[in-house]
Amino acid sequence: MPAKRYHVELDEEERTSLKRLLTTGKESTLKLTRARILLKADTSKLGSAYDDKQIKEAIEVSLSTIERTRKTFVLEGLEAALNGKKRRDLSKPRKFDGEKEAHLIALACSEAPEGHARWTLRLLAEKMVELKHFSSISHESIRQVLKKMNLDLG
Repeated sequence: MPAKRYHVELDEEERTSLKRLLTTGKESTLKLTRARILLKADTSKLGSAYDDKQIKEAIEVSLSTIERTRKTFVLEGLEAALNGKKRRDLSKPRKFDGEKEAHLIALACSEAPEGHARWTLRLLAEKMVELKHFSSISHESIRQVLKKMNLDLG
């Protein structure tokens, strides 16, 4: 097994803070688990840190969780190790606003175009593009909006 790359060395204030966190028990289980990992991995108390396998058995977490927590503590500090990294919002902006949704629903409830018995998702998508609401829109986006509105074309 390779040597540990990241060594946890807590100062007295951090150790006290973690112990206080564990005694109150008012935090999330994940945060408390990370605090336990850091306390057991602490090498500053006369080099008496637990081995990763011992921590794994004592706390019942995976080795990768222990390694990840230790790495985050060393590179980003105690707060980041306890709370985890903040995730960026990678979601795309919504295509439909209230006005476009309303127009789509009105269109779906209207008479089907000539030559068709009823509206299909693809016909609705084409019509929304034709009406210049979008430069392009997929039938799946249309389906999701109609499903959200509990509207069934069948």
